[in-house]
Amino acid sequence: MGMGGGLKITLRAGERIFVNGGVLKVDRKVSIELMNDVIFLLEQHVMKPEETTTPLRQLYFMVQMMLMDPALHMKARTMAKESVANLLASVSDGRILQGLMEVSGLLDTDRPFEALKKVRMLLPLEASSAKTHEPSKEVA
Repeated sequence: MGMGGGLKITLRAGERIFVNGGVLKVDRKVSIELMNDVIFLLEQHVMKPEETTTPLRQLYFMVQMMLMDPALHMKARTMAKESVANLLASVSDGRILQGLMEVSGLLDTDRPFEALKKVRMLLPLEASSAKTHEPSKEVA
C-alpha cells in the first residue's frame, strides 16, 4: 500500500463492511478510503456458516472470525492453525499443500487478511479436486 493515498473501496447501497471488528452499513453508494492499516472485510467476501461445506471453507470461516470478532481473534487463530495442520496431513494436491503452507506462515505472523485471501484462492482448487475423486461417505 502506497504511502500517499489509502485503499479506496466502493460500497453499494445497503452493503456492509467490517472494519477492525466493527460493522458499518452504508445507506447509499459510497466510496471510502482507508487511510491507515485497518483490518477489513467486504460483505461479498463474508462466508455464511451454512456455506462451510468443505474443509477449506471451514478454514476460511475460522480466519474470517479472526477478522470480524476481535474478542474471538486468538481462539479463532488457534482453531485455524489446527485446521491447517489437519489439512496438511490429509490433502494430496500439491498446489493446495503449497497454499496451506503459506496460510500457516501468515497465521503464525498474525496476518489474517492475507491468510483469508490465500484460502479464497485455494477454494476453486479444492472444488475441482473434489470432482475428480468421489468423496468418501461420512456419517455425520
